[in-house]
Amino acid sequence: MSEKSSNVVWHKALVTREDRQRRNHHKSVVLWFTGLSASGKSTLAHAVEKRLHDDGCNTFVLDGDNVRHGLCSDLGFSLEDRAENLRRIGEVAKLMIEAGTIVLTAFISPLRQDRERVRSLFPHGDFLEIYCDASIEVCESRDPKGLYRRARAGEIPDFTGISSPYEAPINPELRCNTGEDPVEENVEQVLEMLRKRGIISG
Repeated sequence: MSEKSSNVVWHKALVTREDRQRRNHHKSVVLWFTGLSASGKSTLAHAVEKRLHDDGCNTFVLDGDNVRHGLCSDLGFSLEDRAENLRRIGEVAKLMIEAGTIVLTAFISPLRQDRERVRSLFPHGDFLEIYCDASIEVCESRDPKGLYRRARAGEIPDFTGISSPYEAPINPELRCNTGEDPVEENVEQVLEMLRKRGIISG
């Protein structure tokens, strides 16, 4: 990791986050979806985004696979690289909520300490952890990319839930039973949380 330059200063914008939120008619926030591979994180994040977008909200999904095509293409899947992957995503999300956006992230983010490190980047209430709770058995039965099968065969090292740990959230802002409940039901849970917190209107 390179050292920080002493010549870098933070420039205050003439257009503030509050200005952008007023124009958007909603607050900005990070919705951090976490869970095992194939637990339904991306499916739920994109379904929530579609509903919010259809209601006129300014949204964007940062998806685990997509960011590894560019921003994090130099990183592997060791615990150290995963921590750096999440740090970068957290910094990007931080900029995006300043832009007035509801940011939805879909990352396994297996370790609590890494998720808490990202949470610490944000003021209280700006980072909402959503646990996509699905058992390893359900996730393996889905296995859309064949990753569990390959991990069981020893072809993928450091695979979460098989050869690498996943630490479930202890006190997430929301727990969705993505292993059993329909996507539409989980979407409603997320939207209701946003309404109750005053992020979107009722």
